[in-house]
Amino acid sequence: MDDKSVQDIMVPLDACAVVSEEATFGDIFLALEEAQQHIPPGRPPYQTVLVTDRRRRVVGKIGQLSLLRALEPKFNVLADLEAVPGAGVNEQFLSSIMDHYEFYQDRLSELCRAAMNIPAGSIMHPISESVEADMSLNEAIHKLVTWEALSVPVRRDGDVVGLLRLVDLFAELSRTVLELRGLNQAGNE
Repeated sequence: MDDKSVQDIMVPLDACAVVSEEATFGDIFLALEEAQQHIPPGRPPYQTVLVTDRRRRVVGKIGQLSLLRALEPKFNVLADLEAVPGAGVNEQFLSSIMDHYEFYQDRLSELCRAAMNIPAGSIMHPISESVEADMSLNEAIHKLVTWEALSVPVRRDGDVVGLLRLVDLFAELSRTVLELRGLNQAGNE
């Protein structure tokens, strides 16, 4: 792990699920499904979609939680409620708000049908953080922990060239710890 950098474990851009800002909710799932077909053996499935602007530059990302939020027609109101738990409001109060606004009351198929044409640009999170391709893995760990991010775009010379996923970083950490543990046990015998 000491000699590896972000580029050694990132998902290259050409392997990522990518859609335009104009792509629809349905297009996002199609892009994810197509990207899943090319995952190397042993790697976890992709859960993030990168979003490009008209000039084909990556400007945002969409994760699973964003897709679930988009199922709620009032998801903008729901987003405003995210700050409420931090204000010391209890679960009972939040449940009453959810009942009042009638969030997620329809069948899943109805929610999906209603969300089908929502544009990716309205669901995505604009890219505010990224890591450099040649960054060490220990620096990348620090960044992901600080940002509490599940994935971040990887840049080289200002352009996005891939995606660093927490799951891949953790797998590398696990390999390193188990390797060191094996070395320590061998030394103790």
